[in-house]
Amino acid sequence: MSGSSGARLSEVGERHRLDEAKLAEWLDRNVDGFGRGMQVRQFVGGASNPTFMLSTDAGDYVLRKKPPGQLLASAHQVDREYRVMAALRDTPVPVPNMRALCDDPAIIGTPFYVMDYLEGRIFRDATLPDLTPAERSGVYDQLNQTLASLHQVDHRAVGLEDYGRPTGYFDRQIARWIKQYRGAETQPIPAMEALIAELPGRVPRDEAVSIAHGDYRLENVMFHPTEPRLIAVLDWELSTIGHPLADLGYNCFMWHSTSPTWGTLQGVDFATSGIPTEADYVAAYCCRTGRGDAIEDWNFYLAFAVFRLASISQGVYARALAGVTPNAGEAINGTPMLAEQALAILRRS
Repeated sequence: MSGSSGARLSEVGERHRLDEAKLAEWLDRNVDGFGRGMQVRQFVGGASNPTFMLSTDAGDYVLRKKPPGQLLASAHQVDREYRVMAALRDTPVPVPNMRALCDDPAIIGTPFYVMDYLEGRIFRDATLPDLTPAERSGVYDQLNQTLASLHQVDHRAVGLEDYGRPTGYFDRQIARWIKQYRGAETQPIPAMEALIAELPGRVPRDEAVSIAHGDYRLENVMFHPTEPRLIAVLDWELSTIGHPLADLGYNCFMWHSTSPTWGTLQGVDFATSGIPTEADYVAAYCCRTGRGDAIEDWNFYLAFAVFRLASISQGVYARALAGVTPNAGEAINGTPMLAEQALAILRRS
């Protein structure tokens, strides 16, 4: 999160306390005109990388760091987030201004980066109930335009040639999410077994390559405080060099999702709300990226996105059963429903 007019801030939690004097000294050396009298507060909410507001007499900044404790080697890579946003600075993709990356854990205990704070809105309800139809239309058009712009950036020209492997993206991803699912499996789920059997043989021949955000949805972008204008794409920790249609399929799950926390368009009247249909949204993306009128194998891209979410959901459920998630409450496994949804999409005519 870069910040938003509705963002909640609190005192820094005990788990995330840091040496503020050491941090201020490092920032004074590494960020031009950082300012004096630094005050640190923590953003409250869903970011998996703890995120903090740094306020000084020269302005506000955002610090993002790895969580404390033992972590998976491939998780919480704040250095990758910093690198991709810094690389996109002079492209049509709006990103916050990156200020400094610190990979020395001696400063605050983990690697971290600092960027400028942006004042804006993050929409957590995909139906945009508080906006007019014209504003809703503008928001979704900007979401679409920005994704198309990202996929047209030449990753080699902006210094991201080694940011990921350019071929075999879906083969690797399917293998990865099968492995993650098997590592967290708690019960037989027939729809997951069917997906594991069928998806590898359905990978399209299309080997398009682009920067892939990995978690592109409405909640992970920021809009201008009053205009339906997208001012920053956030939460890049899953980004890589990948297939552009993986991002589009994931983005379009909103039209199929039933989860308000992930983003759902259930109950929307597309004729009057200003929100486009899935078909119109995909057509606009195709027009902007020169893909013609339609996407061959669209069912695969959408089904893969839901399969990936099903695998992630299984991991969350397994951690909840083991008592290692911060949210107390009854553990509910969303994987069977997601797997059935993915399978139905994959097999539809």
